[in-house]
Amino acid sequence: MNPAINHLHPYPFEKLARLFADLKATDLPNISLSIGEPKHQAPEFVKQKLIESLQHLSTYPTSKGLLALRLAIADWLKQRFGLQAIDAETQVLPVSGTREALFSFVQATINRNQNPYVVMPNPFYQIYEGASILAGATPYFYNCTPENNYLGNLDEIPASVWQQTQLLFLCTPGNPTGAVIPMDQLKKLIVLSDQHDFIIASDECYSELYFDEAPTGLLQACAELGRHDYKNCVVFHSLSKRSNLPGLRSGFVAGDARILDSYLKYRTYHGAAMPVQHQLASIVAWQDETHVEQNRQLYRQKFDLFLNELGQLLPLQKPDAGFYFWLKVDDDERFARHLYEKANITVLPGRYLSRETASGNPGQNHVRMALVADMNQCEQVIERLKQIL
Repeated sequence: MNPAINHLHPYPFEKLARLFADLKATDLPNISLSIGEPKHQAPEFVKQKLIESLQHLSTYPTSKGLLALRLAIADWLKQRFGLQAIDAETQVLPVSGTREALFSFVQATINRNQNPYVVMPNPFYQIYEGASILAGATPYFYNCTPENNYLGNLDEIPASVWQQTQLLFLCTPGNPTGAVIPMDQLKKLIVLSDQHDFIIASDECYSELYFDEAPTGLLQACAELGRHDYKNCVVFHSLSKRSNLPGLRSGFVAGDARILDSYLKYRTYHGAAMPVQHQLASIVAWQDETHVEQNRQLYRQKFDLFLNELGQLLPLQKPDAGFYFWLKVDDDERFARHLYEKANITVLPGRYLSRETASGNPGQNHVRMALVADMNQCEQVIERLKQIL
C-alpha cells in the first residue's frame, strides 16, 4: 500500500460520527446542517435533457469532453467574469465534479522529487490536504481568522516557503468561511506566482451563491492584468452548488493551456471522463441564468430568516457569499453535541476542518452550519434552537 495513506487524517464526518457515538438524540427527525449538499430542487429542464440523452449510456465519453460543452463553458466564463477571450479548445476542460478534479490535478502537477509545498488556507476543503499528501508534497497552512477577515495573511509566509511552493490553493468564496478574496489580493498573488513560479488553483465552486455583488475570480484578475494566456492560473467551477446538481458530477477546470494540456494527458489514464448524457445536460445548465438567480434568492431568504429570528441568541454573521454560517461558539464540539442530543440538529465542529499550527487551530470554537435544508426544515431548526439555547 502507498505509505502516504497512513498520513491522511480521518475525514470530518468520520470524526463527527465518533463525537456522537455515545449520544442518543431526541426523537425529532434529524435535520443536517453539517454537509454542504444542496437540497433545493434540480432544474426540471436539466432533468429533461438528461432523460432525452439516455441513449448515450452506450457511448464511451472522451477525456476532453464534447466541444459543445467546452464552448458553453467558455461563453459562460466570458459573460460571468468579463473575459475578452478563452479558448474552448485549449483552455477549458470538463471534469466529473471538482472534488475529483482537485484531487487529480495535484497528482498531475506536483514534482515530488523537489520536496514541494502546497500552500492552502486553514480551515480548508479536506481534499486539498489529502491530495497533497498522496502526491508527495507537504501542506503549508495559512490561518484564516476574524483578525484577517478570514482571508489569511500571505505576507507572513516566508520567502523560503514560496521558493519551494509548487501549488497555491485558493478558495473563494471560502469553504467554510464564505470570505471572498478581493481583486487586489488576487493580482498580488499572480505577481507572486511569477516570482516563484508556482501554480495558483482557485476553487470557485461557491461563486454563484452571493447576496449582492458577484464575487471576483482568478481569471478575471488575470484579464485585468492583460494576461489572457492565464499563465500559471487555473480555476475550478461546478454545477453542484450553482444549479443544485451535486449528483450530476459536472464541473470544469479552465485557465493556462500549457497546464491543461499536461493535465489532459494525465486524465486520459486517470479514467474519469464525464458521461456524454451528463455533458449534454450540463450544456443547458451553463446556458441558463434564471434558475441560478432563483437559487440565490432562496438562500437570501434563509439567511435573512436566521438572522432575524436567531440574531439575538447567536452571534450570526452573514458571509460574503456561499451558504455557510461560520459561527463562533465557546466550544465547537460541545455545541455540536448539545444540538444533536437536544434538538437532533447536526452541525460540524470547525476544528475538524482545520489543522493545528504554531498559532493554534483557527477552526476551533467555530461551527459550520450549511443552510442547505428547505425552508420548512429551516423554520423547524429555528424553533428547536429557540427552545434549547
